[in-house]
Amino acid sequence: MERYEIVTSELQKIFVDAKCELDYKDPYTLLVAVILSAQCTDKRVNLVTPTLFASYPNVYAMANAEQADIERIIHSCGFYRNKAKSIIECSKDIIAKHNGEVPNTLEELVELRGVGRKTANVVLSTIFNVPAIAVDTHVFRVSNRLGLANAKTPEECEKQLMENLPKELWSKMHQLLVLFGRYNCKSKNPSCESCSLKGICKEYKCKKN
Repeated sequence: MERYEIVTSELQKIFVDAKCELDYKDPYTLLVAVILSAQCTDKRVNLVTPTLFASYPNVYAMANAEQADIERIIHSCGFYRNKAKSIIECSKDIIAKHNGEVPNTLEELVELRGVGRKTANVVLSTIFNVPAIAVDTHVFRVSNRLGLANAKTPEECEKQLMENLPKELWSKMHQLLVLFGRYNCKSKNPSCESCSLKGICKEYKCKKN
């Protein structure tokens, strides 16, 4: 537990106001933004969503959109065909199963087409204030490097983090790990020498030996 306490304390000092960097105004716009953010930067998504939501301002408009039109708008986000299809099918599910409202439970969210566990957890923790840890590439990488997890899959990582962190810290820690991975502990060329956590970093120790 000491390792978790060290990491939590240090990350809170580095990122005093940690929060989701995607732009959104309600559960639906956040859900769409998270779908778009897969293997894409939040900065790029934030450049695309104003045009997308100006053209399709709500779940009903999006559900009736032509996939080719969505693809054209979101093209720069990558994997645009799959993402456009997911957004449209997800919107149809929200209307058919939940009267046009984004559900607020993990079980219901992951039943929506195009929504996986990570996306669901981001929505739950960010806008519904439900304790959750969404494990994206940043969280997975940082957790393993800092010894918070010893996991081979995102699901294993999520389980280990939940077991070792107080429930009230789950959502906050998700944001802290995302930001640390995005700006400090990058996949390539991480800022190891200036990192205040290099003393407990497994990868740093391997590099030094």
